[in-house]
Amino acid sequence: MSGPAGTVTGIWHFSFTVSDLDASVAFYRDLLGMTLVHVQDQDNDYTRSLVGYPDARLRVAQLSAGPASGTGSSHDLELVQYLAPERPSLDPERGRAGAAHLAFVVDDAGAAHARLAAAGVRFLSPPNAITAGANRGGYTCYFFDPDDITLELVQPPP
Repeated sequence: MSGPAGTVTGIWHFSFTVSDLDASVAFYRDLLGMTLVHVQDQDNDYTRSLVGYPDARLRVAQLSAGPASGTGSSHDLELVQYLAPERPSLDPERGRAGAAHLAFVVDDAGAAHARLAAAGVRFLSPPNAITAGANRGGYTCYFFDPDDITLELVQPPP
């Protein structure tokens, strides 16, 4: 990407707010195979200003799915647990405006589905054949993390 000063030049990371950082790290690291890069507590003025809560205290984990994208960041996914202030969970229903999902590339969606389902991961459906569009010939399915955040497995077309 290029353009005038202040133009977006890349993606640094994607972030989910979670209720239990340790459980979420175990899910993304142990079940999905991501690499834990760093865990830190954030209890400082800059973080409180950034998130807009004057009493904010956070635990943050950074995970990588593979080689860095060249943006200078060593991680792809950031997981954030708010220790303060306590806030109610949102409804992560995928059809709501503002809902998000993260898609993971796999080489065999059927095998990934079977392995994760056997470990107790909840799926919306088994892998679906992609029969139209740019990814025709591939397979895809939605599944859920410990906070019911929607995730996706994508087996690209051959």
